[in-house]
Amino acid sequence: MAVLDHKLLRNLRSMATQLIAIGLVMGAGIATFVMSAGLIDSLGQTRHLYYQEYRFGDVFVSLKRAPEALKRQLEDIPGVQRVETRVTAGATLDVPGMREPASARITSLPEGGQPQLNRLHLRAGRLVEPYREDEVVIGDAFAEAQHLGPGDHVSALISGHRRTLDIVGVAISPEFTYALPPGALFPDNKRFAVMWMGRDALEAAHDMDGAFNDAVLSLMPGASKPDVIAAVDALTRSYGGQGAYGREDHISDMFLSSELQQLTVMAIVLPAIFLSVASFLLHTVMSRLISLDREEIGTLKALGLTDREVGWHYAKFAASIALLAIVTGIGAGIWFGRGMASMYARFYRFPELQYTLEPWVLAVSVGLSFGIAFLGALRAIRQVMRLRPAQAMRPEQPAVYRPLFLERLGLGHLLSPAARMVLRHLERRWRRSTLTCLGIATALGTLIASSFSLDTINFMLDVQFNRSGREDVAVTLNEPQSAAALDDIGHMPGVMRVEPFRSVPVKLRLRNRDRRLALLGIRPDGDMHRTLDRRQRPVSLPMDGLVLSDMLARLLDAQLGDLVTVEALEGRRPVRQVRVTGIVEQYVGTAAYMDIDALDRLMLEGPTVSGAWLKVDGGQAGRFYDAVKQTPAIAGLSIRAAAIQGFNDTVGQNLIQMTLTNIAFASIIAFGVVYNSARISVSERGRELASMRVLGFTRGEISAILLGELAILVLLALPLGMAIGYGVARMVVKSLQTELFKLPLVIQPSTYAWTALVVVAAAALSALVVRRRLDRLDLVAVLKTRE
Repeated sequence: MAVLDHKLLRNLRSMATQLIAIGLVMGAGIATFVMSAGLIDSLGQTRHLYYQEYRFGDVFVSLKRAPEALKRQLEDIPGVQRVETRVTAGATLDVPGMREPASARITSLPEGGQPQLNRLHLRAGRLVEPYREDEVVIGDAFAEAQHLGPGDHVSALISGHRRTLDIVGVAISPEFTYALPPGALFPDNKRFAVMWMGRDALEAAHDMDGAFNDAVLSLMPGASKPDVIAAVDALTRSYGGQGAYGREDHISDMFLSSELQQLTVMAIVLPAIFLSVASFLLHTVMSRLISLDREEIGTLKALGLTDREVGWHYAKFAASIALLAIVTGIGAGIWFGRGMASMYARFYRFPELQYTLEPWVLAVSVGLSFGIAFLGALRAIRQVMRLRPAQAMRPEQPAVYRPLFLERLGLGHLLSPAARMVLRHLERRWRRSTLTCLGIATALGTLIASSFSLDTINFMLDVQFNRSGREDVAVTLNEPQSAAALDDIGHMPGVMRVEPFRSVPVKLRLRNRDRRLALLGIRPDGDMHRTLDRRQRPVSLPMDGLVLSDMLARLLDAQLGDLVTVEALEGRRPVRQVRVTGIVEQYVGTAAYMDIDALDRLMLEGPTVSGAWLKVDGGQAGRFYDAVKQTPAIAGLSIRAAAIQGFNDTVGQNLIQMTLTNIAFASIIAFGVVYNSARISVSERGRELASMRVLGFTRGEISAILLGELAILVLLALPLGMAIGYGVARMVVKSLQTELFKLPLVIQPSTYAWTALVVVAAAALSALVVRRRLDRLDLVAVLKTRE
């Protein structure tokens, strides 16, 4: 082994704790990248293969009722490869052991086989047999939540008829990778079921003999999707078509694409923070190592070693840290990635989802590790290569101490000798002190940026379920009905208040932009479901005009006063120009609102309702649910308490797991920065502290001087770190914004407090380790001079 390699091992052993801390910080960045990049590849490839193998459709359209003969016309559209017509229906389920009713969406299957598009993947059992009226296949999310399987039975109210359905299979479909109840914002696997029934049986139950109300199309390679959608709309308009849309606008695929977008941001932002901090730490340690090794460097060069050989020796020192980061980072990234993949497998319904690591991820991880290590060490290595032997073998120029600024103001008598020593050292090394303070602040900022999402989600839930949606239950009707239906709902057991709404599928157009969505008509004086401004204050709807959510306004590039073309996709299908009179804050999805009376006038109808928001007496909730189960006109209901619970059981758990992972990584940064700062201070001032011990200072007094510097830097870093955390969180919020989600920037005081406590705890732990090192200080060895 070469002499330089012996020296390298000696340096690594003597600085092992510091190097491990730096390696863990760098490894945290690599782990975050490996986890996120691997998940992006795994989800993306799984989605692609799933869609391809099970023939997920390219274009979808729902309509009122159309004859089966229309299928041939749809097939004749240029670019269309295959058309699958089907019947869909809503149902209310009475599940054994559950007090409240569940809702279901039932989709027809061809008799005796798989559909051509949106095929099923069976988890258990079999498909329905031909012409068996009461057999169904259920989605695995509902089956899992309700512990149902082949051989079980469930009572269903379909189009006014009560039926007992026999479960013969459990399946998934690419159409329902992420299944949401109608009008809901979050999944509720316990109260919403996806079901498949034989075509003839569902036609008979839903009065659709020889007709269909839903169609799926696949396209030929190179086909123009916008042209196909336009042609489908033209053909289905007279049959109550609600507007065709592409796969990218399918709710299931939209949520999955949104998740991939957020993972992409995570794969870029967080690793960049971790690796930047690691580079800073390595730069600091390398600079100190070069300062300590000046005489050795000069001796090595005087004995004939070239600048490149000595520089390469210190490059290998940095490479050793990179190797540690590669091993720990890739290992931890794979472990966390597998855990996240198993979580996603419960959340998104795929036949199989396994975490896979592509070679390019490993190559980039290795390249990042060595690149960041050499970047952090570059200045120190260049300094080594430029150092001349004669210059290196001379001691460094003694530090110049000057009176403090306070002393020059005549206030020096207010400071103790120990305080003067602390402040003078910080002032003399102001560049290093500033960088150390910035490093600690970055650690705090990373902690805040990793933790604020819990505050944001809690705020969104509070807005959605307490400030905006304040109803106990939302009831949706099978068909729009006259306002007289409110009397029937109001007389149901336990109902204390009723507030109607009207939902109309529309297409909004402004210049060259358009969006398809449900236009919601509500009462301007309504209290159970309110529109809110940016300060979360209720906004009263004007008697005429259109109120848009801020995300929808951005997508349409709409401003107050613009005239938006509103094309209704049901009823008489009127087309009107309506002025934008308001823009409101909304965090989930896009929405457009009108006064319910104004919407009735736009639709050329009398008072009409699609459903109602209700306040229900909790003591009579059981009687209310029993009445709903027996009411054919009700297509489904959404229970606020159940929606909150469903969110916490699904989305909430995923967010908590991801947030805790990020917090763990950020805590490593906090300890690594603080500990390295303390250790470097010990190395720099070892001789000075030993001299003070010889002069009679106690261990406690020299510890107070050294750790006092650390305490001042930590205290100065806290407000700076909070500002950095706010800035990073703001950047993350903007980068995660999608059409489905707009995250508000909310950081509670408690989050600032506990993240600051984590940094202070890391500083305290570092202080204990350093104090033990000071207690073992070898006075004789440290005091040996280098002259």
